[in-house]
Amino acid sequence: MKFIKPLLLAVLAATSLGAWAKYNGEDRGRPTLPSQVNAKWQAECSGCHMAFPPGLLPAASWKKIMSGLDKHFGTDASLSPADSAEITDFLVKNPSNRWTSSAAPLRITEAQWFKAKHMSGEINPAVWKRESVKSPANCMACHSGADKGVFDEHGIKIPK
Repeated sequence: MKFIKPLLLAVLAATSLGAWAKYNGEDRGRPTLPSQVNAKWQAECSGCHMAFPPGLLPAASWKKIMSGLDKHFGTDASLSPADSAEITDFLVKNPSNRWTSSAAPLRITEAQWFKAKHMSGEINPAVWKRESVKSPANCMACHSGADKGVFDEHGIKIPK
C-alpha cells in the first residue's frame, strides 16, 4: 500500500509532463521539413507564400489542399496534373505526426499545438493585425527560419 501512492504520483507526473512537452515543442516527432526537399514544391508554393513544411499538416490535409488548388484560399493556384502529382506525393510522404485528430484541416492555424503555442494568451491578438505580420499564417514574420522548417522558440522575433 505504501508503494501505490508514490507509483500513482509518478504515473500522473509523467502523464502531465508528457502532455506539457507535446504542446511545448519537446515532442517534435518527425521534422517539419525533410532533409531532401522537392524543388517543384519549393518553387510553386513559394511563388505566392512561404512553402509550408509538409510536417505541419497530416497527409489527409495535404491531399485535400492539393485536390482543391483551383479554389486555393480564394485563388486559382492550379497546376499541371504532373506537377500536382509530384508535389502531392512529396507532401503526403512527409506529413505531420503531431495531430491527434483524424480530421483533415486545411489550415495549420487549426492545429491544437498551434493554438497552444500562439493563441493561449502569450501573444497579444493585436500582433496578428500588424502590417508586418498580417495573419497567423505568416510564419516568417516571427520565425526567420520557418522556410527551412526551423521554428525554434529561441529564434523568435515578433516585429513591431
